[in-house]
Amino acid sequence: MVLPRQPGQHRIQRAAERLGLRRKDRDAFRWTAVAAVLTTAFAGALLTAVTTTVFAPRPRPARTPAVDDSGCAEERIQSLESWTLARLERPPVAAPKKQIWERSLGGPAAAQAAIKDRLVGWPKRLLADRATLPRLPAEFARRLAADTWRGLDALSDRAHGLPLDTVSFGEHAVTLPASSIGDYTSTTNIGMHLVATVAALDLGLLTLDEARDRIRQTLGTLDQLETNDGLYFNYYDTTSLERTSDFVSFVDSAWLTTGLMVVRMTFPEFYEHCAALIEQMDYGTFYDPGYDLISHGYFVAPRGPSRYHYGVLYTEARLGTLIAIGKGDVPESVWFNMVRTFPPDCRWQSMPPIGVHKKSVRGHSFTAGYYEWTGTRYVPSWGGSMFEALMPTLVLDEAALAPRSLGLNGRAHVLIQHRYATRDLSLPVWGFSPSATPASQQYGEYGVKVLGSLGYAPGPITPHASALALGVVPQAALANLRRLAARYDVYGEFGFYDAVDPRTGRVAYKYLTLDQSMIFLALANYLADHSLQRRFASDPIIQRVLPLLGAEDFFD
Repeated sequence: MVLPRQPGQHRIQRAAERLGLRRKDRDAFRWTAVAAVLTTAFAGALLTAVTTTVFAPRPRPARTPAVDDSGCAEERIQSLESWTLARLERPPVAAPKKQIWERSLGGPAAAQAAIKDRLVGWPKRLLADRATLPRLPAEFARRLAADTWRGLDALSDRAHGLPLDTVSFGEHAVTLPASSIGDYTSTTNIGMHLVATVAALDLGLLTLDEARDRIRQTLGTLDQLETNDGLYFNYYDTTSLERTSDFVSFVDSAWLTTGLMVVRMTFPEFYEHCAALIEQMDYGTFYDPGYDLISHGYFVAPRGPSRYHYGVLYTEARLGTLIAIGKGDVPESVWFNMVRTFPPDCRWQSMPPIGVHKKSVRGHSFTAGYYEWTGTRYVPSWGGSMFEALMPTLVLDEAALAPRSLGLNGRAHVLIQHRYATRDLSLPVWGFSPSATPASQQYGEYGVKVLGSLGYAPGPITPHASALALGVVPQAALANLRRLAARYDVYGEFGFYDAVDPRTGRVAYKYLTLDQSMIFLALANYLADHSLQRRFASDPIIQRVLPLLGAEDFFD
């Protein structure tokens, strides 16, 4: 059922009611501020950071700093790997219908075969024949795009049109029980799947009718999923459609909205359906006026907000912030209240910031600054990963729309990723970003330490990092991908597996929908003249924030 568009007055009233409820909840819910929650002497606003650091319990007042400059003291900061954070904040919720179904088949292990039968397809072999991979860059890009799309389409639920989050294989075979299927998905995965369907149309991998059918099916499934006041939960079971999370995530909601925006600008017949779903997702729910920042999300049981905010500008969350501003759900000041660099007296950060000064853009006063490494200036992310730096560019052409800030910064991050891996570590390949870990069941945060305020350690090389760089250094990125395929057993029937350790050659034989989607969307922009970026920029939500995007110069 398509939900009707709510009048603006009612939407504002609903947001105020929800905000009042959250304020009451906070009276009984002590929460700690995170990762790099600091106060700059100049900005005058609490800067709670990205995903990874915990501070002392947070006080509750209005727009006054909750932590003074002593908050930079190293002993007050405890590093927290963000997937540990995810487990703390987003424990799974039981899915009783799914459990009954599994028991009827003999238990979860026995149900894996039935889940496999629900999929659109399955690979026949673990590895592709390297000899068949084209050598010319453009031909290799087209082959990789076709293989990756075939996997994204195959590893989705046939009945519901939802992508599965993760499929893992053994080191020598793709058969069960050596393989495992994670039949759950996130709102980010769904949003990326919608964009990927449009990308497949742009690349001629789907006909117009095939693309419409897939979009119609996925939108119909979205109408069936449980929501909380119009916002989708973080995870759902792709078999039973039950929600498997009590958490409503800001950044995941934003990627679902992104998918709906791209679809409505591609298929006029779905515009009203997508618009209704977008309108019902009120990002004012995530806004914390006390900090003038956006929260990671909120819980429905027990009701209460996340303990964390998105307080660093140069992370994947900046895209969602732009959407929230463009919808009119949060004020523009949020963009400028996210830090570019932390103050110099925050000595825990990976590099001392330089050029720190107070500036004003579009009437907003904030503190500017940047890092410099081997002669290259840049604004840091939190962890120094390619995902944080470039995931928003899959739909947002920052080089064109923000040439003096985000566009320059993306080029700097790619340059340093390449230089650090090949020169400092003497590796034959490059590209650090969160990924699966070879010879392990773990998913880890990896990056280049000097590129992040805190900075992740380097780890395995993940192909999606190179793909994200296609919009910045296309020839170098394609050459790196081709080198990965030539040197390591990392290319399967559905394209690249998730990661490889370049020192040992061990491979994480997993397909993660998020990472495969990043590869495919980056290739679509490269092969189809920025088609996804052009569609996204044409949406009225983004049109409203274009002046904001182009206003700042990171290095003036």
